Amino acid sequence: MSKGITSKSEDYSEWYNELVKRADLAENSAVRGCMVIKPYGYSIWEKMQRALDDMFKETGHTNAYFPLFIPKSYLSKEASHVEGFAKECAVVTHYRLKNAADGSGVVVDPEAKLEEELIVRPTSETVIWSTYKNWIQSYRDLPLLLNQWANVVRWEMRTRLFLRTAEFLWQEGHTAHATAEEAVAETEQMLEVYARFAEDWMAVPVIRGRKTPNERFAGAEDTYCIEALMQDGKALQAGTSHFLGQNFAKAFDVKFLNRENQLEHVWGTSWGVSTRLMGALIMAHSDDQGLVLPPKLAPLHVVVVPIYRSEEQLQAVREKVQPLMKALKARGISVKFDDSDANKPGWKFAEYELRGVPVRLAIGARDLENGTVEIARRDTREKQTVPMDGLTDHIAALLDEIQANIFQKALKFREENTHRVDTWAQFEEQIERGGFLLAHWDGTAETEEAIKDATKATIRCIPLDAPEEQGVCVFSGKPSSRRVVFARAY
Repeated sequence: MSKGITSKSEDYSEWYNELVKRADLAENSAVRGCMVIKPYGYSIWEKMQRALDDMFKETGHTNAYFPLFIPKSYLSKEASHVEGFAKECAVVTHYRLKNAADGSGVVVDPEAKLEEELIVRPTSETVIWSTYKNWIQSYRDLPLLLNQWANVVRWEMRTRLFLRTAEFLWQEGHTAHATAEEAVAETEQMLEVYARFAEDWMAVPVIRGRKTPNERFAGAEDTYCIEALMQDGKALQAGTSHFLGQNFAKAFDVKFLNRENQLEHVWGTSWGVSTRLMGALIMAHSDDQGLVLPPKLAPLHVVVVPIYRSEEQLQAVREKVQPLMKALKARGISVKFDDSDANKPGWKFAEYELRGVPVRLAIGARDLENGTVEIARRDTREKQTVPMDGLTDHIAALLDEIQANIFQKALKFREENTHRVDTWAQFEEQIERGGFLLAHWDGTAETEEAIKDATKATIRCIPLDAPEEQGVCVFSGKPSSRRVVFARAY
């Protein structure tokens, strides 16, 4: 590895950008605002996909796929929905190119104008609910529990790898129910699925809560979310789950015959997470040496670096390591033996640190004599020499320990950077230091906007476990019955 990456404390934004590129996760593409997810980055996303997909299927959902293009008229049917997305839509107007008359290349054929413009999906509620109209006639057709893995386009002006790009990957669940109670239960269930994934797999502690009316998804009656705290003290919304009420069912006239033989509109939900989770994973754990990956999502769990001076020594190490590698793979632990001679061991150590490989083994001639191995863990950067005997069990236990430690470290950071504030002066002072602020809010959109204008802090959520607590709003001084979570956010 050449020179180190920019320090987090020096320039957090530059540290993040450098790390994404240097660790081979992603790079900017030739298309403005879009990214190329490189193999190493995509392998992490695949692990995320696999885990989430299993969790969706455990809760009764199946996958389907819907069109990338949405007729413009569909988007117009739900007023708040179109208002929420109108400024971010990419629009297809023509269907053919032709050679320019002057031979300069290709131009859009003006004769090939579409009768109705098509929107490249920013989200799929409209096209899915137009389909549900044909699928749902009776209560016997409900609930309909579908998920889609797809790409979406939202024409962002200021982009950042993984965190905000014009095109990104995600999953979007869309369900239909016979009652409001069923739909609300589904919304809450999927929020908990996201929270469990964030905490158990990503090792990122999250706050479960509801969005304010101002921050709700466009077209939803209620939006639930999970909020995570990054190491620079900013919040990141890691997942959302929306109770749609009957809004989209009414917009697309999706009715069903209930058990009483009466026609009524269907109740809906939608929920999703995206490649933004990659950004959360990086920013929640990584350090100045590179990525720190929780073992459950690391593409490579263990790397073995041989230390040798001759081909004979290398062969001896290789033979000693073969049974270990076989035993690790049998336990579902991925392992690589890096015997490439292009770089020295020190370079390899730094490179695997940069890539966040949880466990590194170094074995040389002396280790062979002593029946030992040097083992280094990425999360704490601690090294120790341990016997080869029983190493498989030791590594398996160590990976579990690393997973738990990464979570506990992130939880400790969040606890240390969560502050109760009771006055506007405290609020203004603390928000500059970052973190979550627990403060009273009077419940009005006017106050919410005023605080945002004054400090760039938004209400991240109203925590689901927020206790009743009488107080006064930090900004207006009006009565308040509970604290909400404020933070500056990505």
